[in-house]
Amino acid sequence: MLPLCHAALPFALLLALASVSTFAQDSDQATGIHKTTKLPAVNVNANDWRKYQKAKLQYQMPEVDGPKITVTRKTTVTHLENQPTVVSNNLNQALARTPGVLVSEQPTPTQFNFSYRGIGNPQESEFVLVMQDGIPMEGDWIGFPTLYAFPMTQSLSEVQLIRGGSSLLYGPEPAPVINLVSKRPAPNTPLTMSTENVVGEHGLLSSYNVIERNQGAWAFRADAGYVHSDGTRANDGSQNRQADFYLAYKPDDHQQWWLDFHAISAASGDPGRLSYTQWQQDPRTVTTPYNRDWVNRDQLVLGHTHDFGNQWSLDAKLWFTYQDLVSRAAKAALPGQLPPSNTTLQDEAFRTYGADVRLRKNWGHGNAFTIGTVMYYGSDPFRQWSSPDLMVARDDHSGTQILNQRRNSQYNSVFAENVFRLPHRIHIVPSVRLERERISVDETVHPPFLSRPLIKETDTRHLPLFGLGLGNDFGHGNETYFNVSQGWRPLRFFDVAPPFSNLLEGHAAQLSKSVSWEAGVHGAPVTGLYYDVSVFWINFRNRLETQYINAIDTVYVNTGDTRSRGLEAQLDYDFFAPTELATEGQHLETFVNASLLNARFVASAIPGQVGKTPAFSPDYLIKTGVTWRNERVKLSLTAVSSAAQYWQDSDQSYGSGLTYMPARMPAYTVVDVASDWQLNHSLRLLAGISNLGDRHYFDRVWQNGLEPAFGRTWYTGFALTY
Repeated sequence: MLPLCHAALPFALLLALASVSTFAQDSDQATGIHKTTKLPAVNVNANDWRKYQKAKLQYQMPEVDGPKITVTRKTTVTHLENQPTVVSNNLNQALARTPGVLVSEQPTPTQFNFSYRGIGNPQESEFVLVMQDGIPMEGDWIGFPTLYAFPMTQSLSEVQLIRGGSSLLYGPEPAPVINLVSKRPAPNTPLTMSTENVVGEHGLLSSYNVIERNQGAWAFRADAGYVHSDGTRANDGSQNRQADFYLAYKPDDHQQWWLDFHAISAASGDPGRLSYTQWQQDPRTVTTPYNRDWVNRDQLVLGHTHDFGNQWSLDAKLWFTYQDLVSRAAKAALPGQLPPSNTTLQDEAFRTYGADVRLRKNWGHGNAFTIGTVMYYGSDPFRQWSSPDLMVARDDHSGTQILNQRRNSQYNSVFAENVFRLPHRIHIVPSVRLERERISVDETVHPPFLSRPLIKETDTRHLPLFGLGLGNDFGHGNETYFNVSQGWRPLRFFDVAPPFSNLLEGHAAQLSKSVSWEAGVHGAPVTGLYYDVSVFWINFRNRLETQYINAIDTVYVNTGDTRSRGLEAQLDYDFFAPTELATEGQHLETFVNASLLNARFVASAIPGQVGKTPAFSPDYLIKTGVTWRNERVKLSLTAVSSAAQYWQDSDQSYGSGLTYMPARMPAYTVVDVASDWQLNHSLRLLAGISNLGDRHYFDRVWQNGLEPAFGRTWYTGFALTY
């Protein structure tokens, strides 16, 4: 209310002066006297801050988003409705406007690999917290933080990226948080149905179907999706199914209850990884023709929001998730060689329960206080069988059991933070979070080649986290921000009880911790323009790694520390925004974002490691594009360009001949084009080409080889709305 009062005072003063002037003129006219009095000029300037805030919300999160305080934190929001439909989860295209996030591409849809600012290997996104509507998508958030399921992008409304301070806001992983926001039916939506159907190269067949309604006190949305692909190699075919259901009840304007159900099921062949030499000779080579992966994930969420009055509000969620990972894996063999004699069937199940409860109190002039707690429990049995049947079914446990571990995880936290609004548009945000982690493993069967006793291990850790943010609004829609905050990586099941090695004594390692510093400036100073430029410095301590004493004897130790520093910049401009074309719904947007990174080992127990570059730390990652959109057309051209990068921390090549693997993955640039054409109210056409230049590249390497990325692929289809 304060800015409105300030804006109203000059207006009230002018009204008073006008009334006095009118009264004086009437009096003079009554007496027949006409006088002219020249008053000093008064200049009145009004600065409507709301238009700048609204402009910035096209690119960043609100400063206070429900019970979450994001002011002084660097955030980026990608509104997927402002770009063409993303088909077959092309994540480089979906995250083109998300600076700094490195997508390590894997063609099969059963693993998703992200990394950020050189902190950790992107394998299954272990160092990045990925959430859907504020709930972790990892198999087990604490004991097994890996990403094996990802919703179809057609079911998402936006992608939120939160950097420093993300651990204080949501919990473990160092940084960042990628939060996927599900689509909801807009208010007053009548009963609406739509179907989207696409075909494309490599046997692509995609269908996504929705029915929704939001009128009165009740709202619902249900969708079902299916994607099939033959892949680019033999044994590379995949199927992905998804179903979602959302039901909301709003008894009054002060509260809402909702129920969310998400189901994802994926099955894919695994054609195996290749050496660099094999990839050069024939990228279609298959080394594991019998291997296959299955993923099933079901999640049920109950949520409630309540405005209690007196500036108090509640946001609470309870959830249960069941996820099952099954893989069939035999040793690699080149074409023409004898097939392996047996295969391993592996089954990892995850039953996790969680609660997230947050309260917010608005006080004073723009101040807000939040407090909350998170409680989490996981029960995650891990089993393996050896079978002579190379095509053993996923539920066939008739083979010899070679591994059985009962695993449990517990996690609790309490947290609080406050935004203080000070004079001169200064704001300060102190944050505190207290964490507790407990993991346990009880092993009853271990592989026969091990000599160690069965593992029965429990480990508990406590950790306080602190953060401080400073900011200042200046000029027209500009803001400087500074944030320093702590983060951490949880101790995993494998860190205390590795199932495939003889773990020697003295393996209890220290937690991996981070301290992140970031300072920058962002804003929307003129119509159509948004910018965000920051410098960052991240110290990551106590990196946890395996040291092999011999072929099977290992020890888990804190091998060293890394430092990541650099610059991250984003620029968006809509050429039509300052013109009358914007009032007609026309937009011509161009964007470019860049992450410049310098990451190094600064301490290490490994001789000669200090000064080396951590794996997956490209010197630059640039994303750019242009989009033309109006009520009928969305046409987008995007590009992702990455510098060469090491794929392992040693920065060394290995092997020779057919086993050769260079130390670095070559630089690459990939261009995509996508389009939506709304022919009439009901019919929309879709078409696009990925990897337009047919770039021959890879950006995914693991210990046993590389995975070729897709070449040029096309798709086309239609969508109907009723």
